[in-house]
Amino acid sequence: MLAFTLVAAVTAATTGALTFREARTGVLQQSQDAVIQQLRTQVGRLAPDVAFPPGQGELGRLAADVARADPSGSWRVLVTYGDLSATSVQGDPFQELTPALRGSVESSMATVFQRVAVGDRTALVVGMSVTFDKAPATGVYASGIHVFLTVPQTTERAYVDALVTAAERAAVPALTLAVLLALLAARGVLRPVRALRRATRSIAEGHLDTRLAVDGSDELADLSHTFNETAAALEKSVAELRGMEARARRFAADVSHELRTPLAAMSAVTDVLDEDAAGLDPDTATAVRLISEETVKLARLVDDLMEISRFDAGAAVAHLDEIDLAESLRRTLDARAWTGLVGADLPAPGALRGLVDPRRLDVVVANLVGNALRHGARPVTLRLYEAGEPGGARVAVIEVLDSGPGIPDDVLPYVFERFYKSDAARTRTEGSGLGLAITAENVRVHGGTVRAANRPEGGAVFTVRLPLPADEPPREDQW
Repeated sequence: MLAFTLVAAVTAATTGALTFREARTGVLQQSQDAVIQQLRTQVGRLAPDVAFPPGQGELGRLAADVARADPSGSWRVLVTYGDLSATSVQGDPFQELTPALRGSVESSMATVFQRVAVGDRTALVVGMSVTFDKAPATGVYASGIHVFLTVPQTTERAYVDALVTAAERAAVPALTLAVLLALLAARGVLRPVRALRRATRSIAEGHLDTRLAVDGSDELADLSHTFNETAAALEKSVAELRGMEARARRFAADVSHELRTPLAAMSAVTDVLDEDAAGLDPDTATAVRLISEETVKLARLVDDLMEISRFDAGAAVAHLDEIDLAESLRRTLDARAWTGLVGADLPAPGALRGLVDPRRLDVVVANLVGNALRHGARPVTLRLYEAGEPGGARVAVIEVLDSGPGIPDDVLPYVFERFYKSDAARTRTEGSGLGLAITAENVRVHGGTVRAANRPEGGAVFTVRLPLPADEPPREDQW
């Protein structure tokens, strides 16, 4: 719109300026030619009656006679001969006559003219020499008499002012019409573009059934048609993917559910066999212990699959309770006999309380510490402290640090993915492959974040940040 209006304004101004210049030149040229022609005619008629050499009286009569050629009485005439001069108006200083014009007349027998501004008035000054025929063969010679005429440009200036007014009156409607046309053109282009923007935003928000109305056969209509085809293809693909994902989740949940009953029976049998393994021969005892270990792993995998299925189905709900976070972490270490294996850097009892789900927090800490003990190296340290966030929010930070080789940089972005293995040749792990994925989901349920990184001094560090209640004032003894 701005560019169109600017171009229209420049075009209107340029056209008006060029038109004005040509019209002004035409008006002034016509007036100038008429004055010069009339002056020549009058001088040519009166010059033969002038006595030569002329006296002061002759010059005065010639000036008066030439001035009477203009019916409006606006001509003022100056006639000079040598040091003598006379004007048509007695005492007229003839200020409009410039030295340059006087010199041109004295040095040439051509008629010259000049426009001169005096104050706020403009006048046309014409100068010419009076010549006499000497002989047909030799042409003319100057008589020494010079006639100067000044004519006010009042009429011409009125014409020019009228041209300016007309140009302004024509330019404003033209510019207004151009703006209206620009508005119509912009509306015709921007309306489908705005509709396309709204439709794109709607699809980005998940409304894949959004479609555009296709009107016309121009490029925008083709774009709308292409958008509809793309949206339809996207909706179909997403529907297929969602269906496949739903079936996969249902399959995993059904399999996990169906396995729980036979696994419970197998666990009962392996418990009995473990009790009698001491009385069996060595080979049979080894086989019994192997079956028992694998049954425990399978039961853990089924439990993890059931848990991750609840997250996928959106059925996982955090049952929040305000607890002492440091005490909860100590109980997690005590319940798994990790107190002597893991260093605890925790606040004093009651110093840091948070609104969390105790069971899920236990799963988070147990998975991270167990992962550090299995894949890292001692010493393993568990830390808890309070930190601030931009905007004044408070968070509880839980860090699990180990002294192992760390996590390869190409593995870091995928450590929380399900069943991810950094070594493609490794087909067996001690865990289910879902521990860190379950950890991330439990942290997300609390509205927090979890991140894995490598420490500069060596080893890996897992950092969990859980939001704290905003209405609880910070304690002075926190560190």
